Amino acid sequence: MQNKKLSQDRPSIPPYDYHPHPYVGLSKQQVIDLRQQYVNPVVDTYYQQPLMIVEGSMQYVFDETGKRYLDGFAGIATISVGHCHPHVVKAVQEQSAKLQHATTLYLHPTISQYSKMLVDKMPDHLSMVYFVNSGSEANDLAMLMARVYTENFDIITLQNGYHGMSGNSMGLTSHSTWKYHTPHNFGIHHAMNADVYRGAWNNHENNVADKYANEVKNLIQYATSGKIAGFIAESIQGVGGTIVYPDGYLKKVYDYVHQADGLFIADEVQTGFCRTGKAFWGFELHDVKPDIVTLAKGIGNGVPLAAVVTTPEIAQAFTQKLHFNTFAGNPVSCAAGKAVLETIERDNIQQNCAIVGDYLLKSIQHLQETHECIGDVRGCGLMIGVDLVKNRQTKEPNSELVAQIHELSKNLGLLIGKGGLHRNVIRIKPPLCITKADVDFIIQVLDFALNFYEE
Repeated sequence: MQNKKLSQDRPSIPPYDYHPHPYVGLSKQQVIDLRQQYVNPVVDTYYQQPLMIVEGSMQYVFDETGKRYLDGFAGIATISVGHCHPHVVKAVQEQSAKLQHATTLYLHPTISQYSKMLVDKMPDHLSMVYFVNSGSEANDLAMLMARVYTENFDIITLQNGYHGMSGNSMGLTSHSTWKYHTPHNFGIHHAMNADVYRGAWNNHENNVADKYANEVKNLIQYATSGKIAGFIAESIQGVGGTIVYPDGYLKKVYDYVHQADGLFIADEVQTGFCRTGKAFWGFELHDVKPDIVTLAKGIGNGVPLAAVVTTPEIAQAFTQKLHFNTFAGNPVSCAAGKAVLETIERDNIQQNCAIVGDYLLKSIQHLQETHECIGDVRGCGLMIGVDLVKNRQTKEPNSELVAQIHELSKNLGLLIGKGGLHRNVIRIKPPLCITKADVDFIIQVLDFALNFYEE
């Protein structure tokens, strides 16, 4: 009887005045067959019945049948201002019609204009931009810059962090699920993660930020020569399950890193471009000024684009050898990036992210009151993690329930992500244009799915 009631009370996705184009391409089965035959098998799909997305509009996507979904994951925080945002689309189309590629060996106005726009959003000391293609490449380059500038080799990073899958950035990543058994950690050391929910110390203890920061200090003293090239951290850990550090932690770590002659690298791949709502960059939440910042994902609203921003001194040290990237500053990519910044300002995206993100966080915290399986709700702005547990006292991860909620949510019209070492965290990182009505739908879907599996 209860299951019948649940089927009658299925959540309804908010109204949206948009009609997708009729799909006339390959069938889903043809796509699956071709993919299985020709696409690298490591490229996996979500869901028991894979979802085929053929169209998008702002916070929504559509499958080949025309069914609409609220995109609560945004391509892992990659769609920032909205799927196919008209201003971004227009900028890309106009640039593609004029010039699709020009290397940095020649002048082109867009890269110069866009570089200034990015720098204007940064602290004054960060004024030099180097464009690349992905977050992995940006973090790889930042490591190299730190080593060249300091003439030191060791890099400190955090357990549970994710910084990419290139040969070097895989060494920074600290998740066994993302690391192949090949040499990749040489010169890289992972400090205890400042996780106040599952870590050694929580926010109820005295000096919790000091205790976690001292772990970095000890690692520098005991695992390196005492001099390091740098320290890299996400401002909020993304793939690791939306881990938020205790107040004051990164500021103390910065001091230890600089005392060891190292540079601080802020990984803003997921937290940048006002996703946290409270600030344009995640590092601003910690009252710190990094030496190098890496950007990707939301920077281009889905267009392949990434960047490293640093000081003139660090950039100058990097000129002692030749360094070149074929697609750095590609006119089309830079046009997209420029349009994203313009849209953020024009559409008051940061304000929306702050207001709607706060509403989302409080709504899920309210949901936590009626569902014992929700062990922790954390995050900032439109970057939220919901940690599901089998028991609130033991905090045993409930990966099975996350998988079930993930699957049922899709069937109900909501796309969400999974994170954490054990995939026990629901990740909600929608396009930054979502509304409170969308949040209400997210809560209804999660409540429905939790009730269904608790029953």
